[in-house]
Amino acid sequence: MVATPVKQKRLTLQTANLTSDTTAIRCLDWDRDRFDIEFGLQNGTTYNSFLIQGEKTALVDTSHEKFRDQYLSQLKALIDPTKIDYLVISHTEPDHSGLVKDVLAIAPQAVIVGSKVAIQFLEGFVHQPFERQVVKTGEQLDLGNGHQLEFVNAPNLHWPDTMLTYDWGTQILFTCDVFGMHYCSDDLLDSDLDAIAPDYRFYYDCLMGPNARSVLSALKRMEKLGEVSTVANGHGPILQYNVQELIDRYRNWSENKTKGEKTVAMFYVSDYGYSDRTSQAIAYGITKTGINVEMMDLCAADQQEVRELVERSSAIVVGMPPASGEKATDTNATLGTILASVSSKQAIGVFESYGDDDEPIDTIKTRFSDLGLKEVFPAIRITDTPRESTYKLCEEAGTDLGQWLQREKTVKQMKSLDSDLDKAMGRLSGGLYIITAKKGELKSAMLASWVAQASFDPPGISIAVAKDRAIEALMQVGDQFVLNILEEGNYHHLMRHFLKRFKPGADRFEGVNTQTANNNSPILTDALAYLECEVISRMECSDHWIVYSKITQGRVSKPESLTAVHHRKVGNHY
Repeated sequence: MVATPVKQKRLTLQTANLTSDTTAIRCLDWDRDRFDIEFGLQNGTTYNSFLIQGEKTALVDTSHEKFRDQYLSQLKALIDPTKIDYLVISHTEPDHSGLVKDVLAIAPQAVIVGSKVAIQFLEGFVHQPFERQVVKTGEQLDLGNGHQLEFVNAPNLHWPDTMLTYDWGTQILFTCDVFGMHYCSDDLLDSDLDAIAPDYRFYYDCLMGPNARSVLSALKRMEKLGEVSTVANGHGPILQYNVQELIDRYRNWSENKTKGEKTVAMFYVSDYGYSDRTSQAIAYGITKTGINVEMMDLCAADQQEVRELVERSSAIVVGMPPASGEKATDTNATLGTILASVSSKQAIGVFESYGDDDEPIDTIKTRFSDLGLKEVFPAIRITDTPRESTYKLCEEAGTDLGQWLQREKTVKQMKSLDSDLDKAMGRLSGGLYIITAKKGELKSAMLASWVAQASFDPPGISIAVAKDRAIEALMQVGDQFVLNILEEGNYHHLMRHFLKRFKPGADRFEGVNTQTANNNSPILTDALAYLECEVISRMECSDHWIVYSKITQGRVSKPESLTAVHHRKVGNHY
């Protein structure tokens, strides 16, 4: 293994042989703290590329453009670029295909191998002729010396052009985003499962969970392949020690997500403006409520599949496509199919893509409204390059939509007062607290009562946080927050304020007196006491996360006062 310093040891390059003729080229981005749809990263990320040398040579994926000089230099050190016969494109997002044009400049003879959609996307940003080979599921490419590559199309994981590549000779499955994680370390392999597990799950929830049905479809196609000894993913450590365990986690998580009774159809344009990122943020918010999401590219959609998806969905979300150009022809046809297939019983949400030539949002919104569809969240209008707050607004809009679709179930549950079990559970009392958190430019808060001391040394607490709470995304491992303890007899104004239903993106602290804690989270001035906390671990419990956090410091403002106590009549809702 060779590690080459690049820039103050914060951008490094690592090469290692997975087999005698399969080499991993890993670009380690230690300091990246945001990725894709602006989900926060705790541990940086990597961009993994692979070189397979049989009688013929294939390069699987490239890297991010920030590594251009270092990556190309390392590639030339490993092989004469004129000897590269194939460039296999797993999918065309810039973090994996950002250097395709540069590789073609030094290896013009290379044939680009990819799905039909991937080749179409590449034509849009390479802007030069190139040799290509479109492949479908089950088709093979023989590199010689036992390296027989077989391809598996895996659309919507998490782009419509995604493709997996299996080498029958080495039993290595090249998966790009699938089975990856944003986790940067010197460890080439997944030797420490406990260390990577939280990032593996968070990555799935953010990028793969909204496409759970597509995940299951891809896993089914994978069953026709041979044994998988190694998963050569595009981000994080390469999987070798825990291959079956981590693949099974994808299956179990996806099966749980697709058990929901209702589905939202999400239509976007993957390579136009910020449509892919905003749609993914909205989809993530929806899935937090237990509602299924199926994502479909307006450009690459089959019209029959569009019709079937719309007809079985409870709500439709549409990102604005381009108003003119080649893409507009395809998107207009798909929009027409959507409009012809909807019913007045469905809900609708629309958002701008912030491309150069978006369709007018009000025109499309009116067309759905005229057909009787209910607009659940206000149209998302993007007037500037999306920021953290933009994506958080999108996530909250998705959560609002999911909660609206669950409203009948929620009301029915709240009216169920006859169960002895529910009445007995209602006798479990708790204190009254408000959790406040700030990360970057994002702030959030949540009223809580399921809080308990969990350890003495270090001092720690456990908090149950519902999966559909806005603050949940700010309580990942390593995040910091403040637990504000409310005072008996002096909490109703705070409780009323934080129980309000806030619009997506609204400032939850407007009109509330706050101070700033050492960890930068807000402290409520009227609280009885506060504890500054750091998240150490999370455990999934059905519809909640149990968040264990260590307490770093705290203070009591009124030593003589008591903590407010919350009593419930039943235990099946708050």
